[in-house]
Amino acid sequence: MLSAWCLVLGMVALSGCGVYSFNGTNIDPAVRTISIQTIQNNSPTGPAFLTQRFTEDLKDYFQRNTNLTLVPRDGDLQFDGSIIAYDFSPTAIQQVDGVAQAGTNRLTIQVKIRFTNTKDELQSFDQTFQSFGDFPATQDVATVNNDQTAVRRITTNIITDIFNKSVANW
Repeated sequence: MLSAWCLVLGMVALSGCGVYSFNGTNIDPAVRTISIQTIQNNSPTGPAFLTQRFTEDLKDYFQRNTNLTLVPRDGDLQFDGSIIAYDFSPTAIQQVDGVAQAGTNRLTIQVKIRFTNTKDELQSFDQTFQSFGDFPATQDVATVNNDQTAVRRITTNIITDIFNKSVANW
């Protein structure tokens, strides 16, 4: 009986300010739609598939984790931006027989996002998000690009950060 009252009190406390869900979002009830424009790949070395994959993964993430309706444009929440860096570089330099070699390679991706909250302009932002992944020195950038999960692990981290900044207020 006591645990039931604790649950009821907890739910009442969570419903006091806007709408809080168990996936961590805090979305104003007046916000009902979201629009996500194509995230362009403006990095000189990024693979051609990155534009479509990143944009679709961003849309999918918001649709899975919110009840917002995706609209082509002019949503209550609006996203647009571009991939500004796709850098593959050696890291963990080590000496092998007197020759400096990369112990690992690092792929760093940066995405600049402009987020507009039409219901609360104070929540809007223009920010660059970044994540990276390390790969064995034996894997070159072509090998990493052809690995279906390697790039996606990095972009998923960026998408999670965008989600948290925009609707989870973290």
